[in-house]
Amino acid sequence: MKTLALLLTVLALTNFGPKPKLTSVKLAPNLTVAVPQGFTPLPDEGIAAKFPSPRKPLAVFSSPNGRVDYSISVRPTTFGPDYHILLPMYKASVQRLYTKVDFLTQEVRKVNGREVVALEFISTFSESRRSVQLAPIKKYEYIEYAVQGQQLYIFSFSAPAEEQAQWRPVAQAALSDINLK
Repeated sequence: MKTLALLLTVLALTNFGPKPKLTSVKLAPNLTVAVPQGFTPLPDEGIAAKFPSPRKPLAVFSSPNGRVDYSISVRPTTFGPDYHILLPMYKASVQRLYTKVDFLTQEVRKVNGREVVALEFISTFSESRRSVQLAPIKKYEYIEYAVQGQQLYIFSFSAPAEEQAQWRPVAQAALSDINLK
């Protein structure tokens, strides 16, 4: 009986806690996202340093201390929006990037009436090619994939794994408030 009372108390506190504060940002005529309050756009030099890639993200927003990022990317795709086929493909792609992946969420879900592939996980990257073993890097990550026409939109929220409890509700709120037309 005590366990049930404790469980109900924890559920009540987590379900009715303060909602994360988000700011609506229009990135393109067809795309508006919710960005955590206090996050600022990363300048091109910062994007190039944090996200070295031939394809620059559409936008990157960082927390005041720079440890947490919310990035939005657009890539051409030939895949149609059959998300139940895309889910295992993107899951396998994520698993290839890291040494270890512990999935918290792996589903096709609706965001503002649009289906998306949602992957939420803790990633671990260990460098084993060096003679000196470095500590593994662990991150909490929440990624959503959406297809619009011939474009794949990737919404990615990343924070240190030890800060997951703080950032998970924020990531879930931000990635639940994407308007792609």
